Amino acid sequence: MSLVPRLSNDTLALVPTSVETPAYDRRAAKVGVVHFGPGAFHRAHQAWYFDEMLKAGGDFAVCAVAVRSADVEEALGPQDGLYTLAEREAEPRLRVIGALKEVLTAPRAPDRVLARLADPAVRIVTATVTEKGYCLTPAGDLDLAHPDVQADLRGDGPPRSFPGWIAEGLKARLAARLPPFVTVSCDNLSENGRRLHGAVVQFAEAMGDLDLRGFVAGDARFPSTMVDSITPATDDELRDKVRRELGLEDAWPVQRERFVQWVVEDELGADAEAFAAAGVTLTRDVAAFEKAKLRLLNGAHSTLAYVGLRLGHETVAQAMGDARLAGFVERTMRQDIAASLAAAEGLDLAAYVDAVLARFRNPAIAHRLAQIAWDGSQKLPFRILETTAEALAAGRPLERLAVPVAAWMLFVRARARAGEPITDPMADTLLALGRRLTGEPGADVDAVLALSSVFPPALAADPRYRTAVADAYSRLDTDPPTALSA
Repeated sequence: MSLVPRLSNDTLALVPTSVETPAYDRRAAKVGVVHFGPGAFHRAHQAWYFDEMLKAGGDFAVCAVAVRSADVEEALGPQDGLYTLAEREAEPRLRVIGALKEVLTAPRAPDRVLARLADPAVRIVTATVTEKGYCLTPAGDLDLAHPDVQADLRGDGPPRSFPGWIAEGLKARLAARLPPFVTVSCDNLSENGRRLHGAVVQFAEAMGDLDLRGFVAGDARFPSTMVDSITPATDDELRDKVRRELGLEDAWPVQRERFVQWVVEDELGADAEAFAAAGVTLTRDVAAFEKAKLRLLNGAHSTLAYVGLRLGHETVAQAMGDARLAGFVERTMRQDIAASLAAAEGLDLAAYVDAVLARFRNPAIAHRLAQIAWDGSQKLPFRILETTAEALAAGRPLERLAVPVAAWMLFVRARARAGEPITDPMADTLLALGRRLTGEPGADVDAVLALSSVFPPALAADPRYRTAVADAYSRLDTDPPTALSA
């Protein structure tokens, strides 16, 4: 048994002064937020923002609710909700986060969860339940055939689904003549607020509760959001580091890069000022930020992955240490991708590119290129090909945008020739295709661009694009550095 004391309210005073601790009275802090899904990302991201709001004097303590697993409650309950956040940078730092005042597991304490949702002091409900937690069909509607949704609609005990919990909470507030809480989805789902709003409206309709349907549809707010911060999984190395530096045991510390971003549609009402003061970006156009992230951050990530692997690099930071590749990626971002993005309030594209490049160079985050290369058939259409089609229509250059596609072709070919697996929903198709690629640019480009589920027909048929991809493919195959001179 460890003789090191456990992090808790009683031991917080033992934390060294070099580590930031809650700069507010945790016992006096009032719960104003309920969060569903208090995994590592929430605790590294939204809870950090709420900690900032508490430091500024607001009532933003969090009741964290796990929808299924009791792991978080069992780890953090004995710690009074306290845990350590480690920022992974060249100059790392630790901070003890105090925002989680209460940690519940919904199946264990459904009455307490519902009481919090009905609490007049609770104004915000946030969620990181993953995309599947919304119980949506591929078309984006509530999946009425989902077993958890069916159980909730039958009233078989307390809610099992996330939409069911939101509906039950809003129903309780309607009965108590309270205003609805604002529901803020923080999952990586495009138009997450609109989709969740629609699902809860459909849930109320399926219940046959017209009053609740009207309350949800007409009064409740579901702002869309975008969140971003690389959050590596907790490991024993992190636990050991925290134990050494705090002199205390922390059952579940979390870690992330220093960069953190939360963009929220400006529908927060009276709490908007507190969110903005904590660094949250409020906007009427979340989609513009989503597109910037998808194309500038994710598009550049895919470029680094496929070209970097071709050049023998293993991580993003290593790839960025290659001046030729780093310069190529920066030119692509500033000259080709940024040109495809519209201006939006609060979105400074030049500054965003600067921030992304700085994040890529972070030596403390070992983001492996082989992992980023997963699922290329699903990622490239949104990360690269939409930008390329717009550039083609506008008469802008294609040469740099063709390089990541050519590098992906070589990646597929190399894996197929080596008999190595490809992590991709189209793995069998891609491996069979890769075995047929001969290295002859024209024929290989013809074969790959025929994948209609990946390449839009109009783009694949355009001779300017075919020529650009064939040229990049030839250069990367025979003399890779020359492909980076564009």
